[in-house]
Amino acid sequence: MRAQSVRSSEYYAERTTEEPQRHTNNKNSQTTVTLLYQTNIVGYWRTVTVLWCKNVANYSLTIIVNSSEGEFQYSCKIDLKPWHFWTRKGYKSFDVEGSQVDVYWDFRSAKFTTGPEPIADYYVALVADEEVVLLLGDYKKKAYKRTKSRPAMVEPILFYKKENVFAKKSFPTRARFDDKRKVHDIVVESSITGLKDPEMRISMDGVVLVHVRNLQWKFRGNQTVLVDRQPVHVMWDVHDWLFSSPGTGHGLFIFKPIAAEADSDKEGSGHGGDSDTSTGSRYYSTRSPTATTSEFSLFLYAWKIE
Repeated sequence: MRAQSVRSSEYYAERTTEEPQRHTNNKNSQTTVTLLYQTNIVGYWRTVTVLWCKNVANYSLTIIVNSSEGEFQYSCKIDLKPWHFWTRKGYKSFDVEGSQVDVYWDFRSAKFTTGPEPIADYYVALVADEEVVLLLGDYKKKAYKRTKSRPAMVEPILFYKKENVFAKKSFPTRARFDDKRKVHDIVVESSITGLKDPEMRISMDGVVLVHVRNLQWKFRGNQTVLVDRQPVHVMWDVHDWLFSSPGTGHGLFIFKPIAAEADSDKEGSGHGGDSDTSTGSRYYSTRSPTATTSEFSLFLYAWKIE
């Protein structure tokens, strides 16, 4: 049922890789995380965009639901002012093509890091027709108890996560490449100033998986890495880091999980000679992906500031 109802993820990938707006004043720029889902709301599969924003003075969450034909958008915005405790738990309703959709949230115990999206101890529930059609966060039991609604008949599909990060050298993000596995901490680190040749590292959960030296000649590239035995294709383009003024361009990183091969195929795949794989490490690099790709993609826009 789900596969027949959902549009191809390639369409969404094309839309999200469009050039983002260039930022001229990095001190006032917003760090943002955009999540694009498809879920069934009042009888139709609809695109739902979740936008987390953070600036110097405020956090905000905006939920946008497309009409059944995609021609109109219906939105609900939640401002989370740090000094107003009462805004951290609440409820709002908005109309989607004549039907009421409710949003419940609780951020009173939410844990944040450097980004605008909480990492634990919260929930955001989107409810329609007494069904939780989209549930964010790890406080799932509390969400169902408060909304008094049943779980969705069909699980929502996350097509992509897009994040804008502003930093000098280190650009962190988080992603889950498989619904049944944990969230991974991803960090892109760059060194493009000084006497040494510019270089870049990409690590997951503290393990360096991609190390690019002589970045001035290899500012575009790709590599496939294994994370918890899950192949992930990594692509990068950091041309603007090296050849544009600071703050006027970004580095783009795309992480695309690939359907893992069967265990019997892996035994003869020829990766056993790698030092990381031979020791049973859960994280290592490989080449030449051969399996079909999954629907989810992570897009990281890394903006270097002075």
